[in-house]
Amino acid sequence: MDRLLYVAMTGASQTMLAQAANSHNLANVSTTGFRADLEAFRSLPVYGPGYPGRVYAMTEGKGVDFSPGSIITTGRDLDVAVNGSGWIAVQAPDGTEAYTRAGDLRVTSGGMLVTGAGHPVLGNGGPIAVPPYETLEIGADGTISIRPLGQGAETLAVVDRIKLVDPPLQDLEKGQDGFLRLKDGVTAFPEAHVQLVSGALESSNVNAVDAMVRMIELARQFELQVKTMKTAEENDAVSARVMQLG
Repeated sequence: MDRLLYVAMTGASQTMLAQAANSHNLANVSTTGFRADLEAFRSLPVYGPGYPGRVYAMTEGKGVDFSPGSIITTGRDLDVAVNGSGWIAVQAPDGTEAYTRAGDLRVTSGGMLVTGAGHPVLGNGGPIAVPPYETLEIGADGTISIRPLGQGAETLAVVDRIKLVDPPLQDLEKGQDGFLRLKDGVTAFPEAHVQLVSGALESSNVNAVDAMVRMIELARQFELQVKTMKTAEENDAVSARVMQLG
């Protein structure tokens, strides 16, 4: 009886973790450049003194879904989407270099180029600072050109170049902050072949319909495991009454 209860209990707790991961993906269905998290169940034996005759369910993070999202034209000068493979280098909240596909850029009042979430975009020498300008253009190679404030239309100045990288996908891992980093902790080298599409954004790669279906499946699975625990409780109560009669 304890085996039935134990397996159902661990299955229910791990289903809740899988539901949390799926809900996180669904919550980011409209987040620019978001990459969905992958999860899967597997059974593991319980090791200890004696023969491992118990197993428990476990939800494992299987990595990140690197499939591309759709490119949506916005017409905004500071919106960029990575065309094909590659990533935009940014400075994460902990000060480390991280990588994202979110190209909803803006310039702060202090002249820093940041993502829509406020993370500094990295260039050739660190975070990119943009002087006061009349117009700003971002080239396909990440080059940032401006017409300085008060200058004529024929005057263009190159400010910096966005650091674009393309490390092997198997070397990347997703952190709790949602950014991608190299597993060994080093930084990736800039890659000249990575191209940007100006005036466009890449959507999340989460399929809302699939995520909703997955949510229903996990909810039914959790309900089944709770019913199994209730059945184990009822069987235990019946067994106790039989013993009392005896």
